Amino acid sequence: MSQKFPLQTLLDLSRHRSEAAVQKLGQLNQQQQMEQKKLEKLLQFRREYHARYLEISSRGMDHHAMMNFQEFLTRLDEAVGQQKKIMDQASRSVEQGRVEVQETQRSKKSFDTLAQRHAATVLESETRVDRKIQDEQSRQFAARGADLTGDNS
Repeated sequence: MSQKFPLQTLLDLSRHRSEAAVQKLGQLNQQQQMEQKKLEKLLQFRREYHARYLEISSRGMDHHAMMNFQEFLTRLDEAVGQQKKIMDQASRSVEQGRVEVQETQRSKKSFDTLAQRHAATVLESETRVDRKIQDEQSRQFAARGADLTGDNS
């Protein structure tokens, strides 16, 4: 009969944590990619709007229209700045997620190693017991054979 691994609960927990960390990292990567796309769209829009501003201003525009363009460009710059901060936070979150995955996988690997050692020890012990039983049966069989041989003489 095989002995249950005494740390099986911890092994299961470490596997669960590792899987959860990998899943969380995947979500964080998706979030970062989404935020990167938002930033790229904002930057593209700002470039296009600035090009439009330059084109219109080269043909001449009144002071009020120029102020509106400049004010909107300022707002776009602020939005770009905010999105860059969001991107920085998303990048930090991804890095933290990577560290968490590494830590949980290291823990899982440690428990897996302990479980393998336990299984090897149990197998070795069971093999030793089986050998003793076989040796004992062989001795009993040999003794019966000697008794039978000795009775016929």
